[in-house]
Amino acid sequence: MTTNDTARRGPYALLFRHVLSRLDAEQAHRLTVDCLRCAHALPGGPRLLRAAFATPDPMHDRRPARAVLGGEHRSPLGLAAGFDKDGEVPLALLDLGFGHVEVGTVTAKPQLGNPRPRSFRLIPDRSLINRMGFNNHGAQALAKSLAAARRTERGQRAVIGVNIGKSKVTALEDAAEDYRFSARLLAPYATYLALNVSSPNTPGLRDLQSVDMLRPILEAVLDEVGQARRRLRRELPVLVKIAPDLHDDDIRAVAGLVAEVGLSGVIATNTTVARPDSLTTARSRLETIGAGGLSGPVLAERSLEVLRLLRRDLPAGAAIISCGGVTTADDVGERLAAGADLVQGYTAMIFEGPSWPGRLAREVGPFR
Repeated sequence: MTTNDTARRGPYALLFRHVLSRLDAEQAHRLTVDCLRCAHALPGGPRLLRAAFATPDPMHDRRPARAVLGGEHRSPLGLAAGFDKDGEVPLALLDLGFGHVEVGTVTAKPQLGNPRPRSFRLIPDRSLINRMGFNNHGAQALAKSLAAARRTERGQRAVIGVNIGKSKVTALEDAAEDYRFSARLLAPYATYLALNVSSPNTPGLRDLQSVDMLRPILEAVLDEVGQARRRLRRELPVLVKIAPDLHDDDIRAVAGLVAEVGLSGVIATNTTVARPDSLTTARSRLETIGAGGLSGPVLAERSLEVLRLLRRDLPAGAAIISCGGVTTADDVGERLAAGADLVQGYTAMIFEGPSWPGRLAREVGPFR
């Protein structure tokens, strides 16, 4: 870590170097979520968080807003799914400076996920490998958490996407009903729904990205959402999240299906199973870690390629959330210039610290 890194990241750089980096990656993550939850629960906690990270009060934020995917966004940068799987701290994360937060991935049935250890830092590459396996408390528990968050006026205004995946015990041929169940429970609390069919850590899940297997899932969820729209009297956008490892022709096929069934858009991309030669982490270390999805700056090039491909092939009204390798304000600007409607990050915050989203929001400037 350079002197400039330390200066930019402030006290977090020392905390990461001397404390968090010595903890197992999953333990450090759990500690961070617990600290955010406790800080936000204190009297005046949300205000103190915003003061600490120089982020505006959401109830009095005068920055220009853009309406995207059912929400009013004052920053294009949001938090990708995976950090707050069970919707424990979405409002606290917004107080750090994110324009939106995507909770999950959640499954219809609670599940423990894969055996530990299952999350690994590649510190030289500022990247992560995870094989969490959709560990979460289930859709019912998430619905309860989000209902509590939505009770206040602030919570009602918050832009909270919900990412849903297939339960591991559910057979692939029953996936459509599994996704439908989660959509039914979570639709009342979601600004938008994202269907995760691209995690590499649930056996067979990526097979659902093929058009023939994806179509019944999308149709089932869209049918459920159509019923929810009539009850809720509001729009509820639905997106699909795809992998960077798809062949270009398969990406074009997904884009065609999105247009055919009337999906709201695509999130591109998830983690990769590849281990590119550009990684500086020793190959022996990578072999010791083994399987899992790789995230971090190494994904940036392919994620940008997929974004450009989708922008050419999707209907003009379809939204794209670009995710993968986003670290700097320039990265955000490049994704927006290439046609992204919103941008998401996650891994960079692990290495940059909790001031990262607010700093990038200020550097990117008003959302035009």
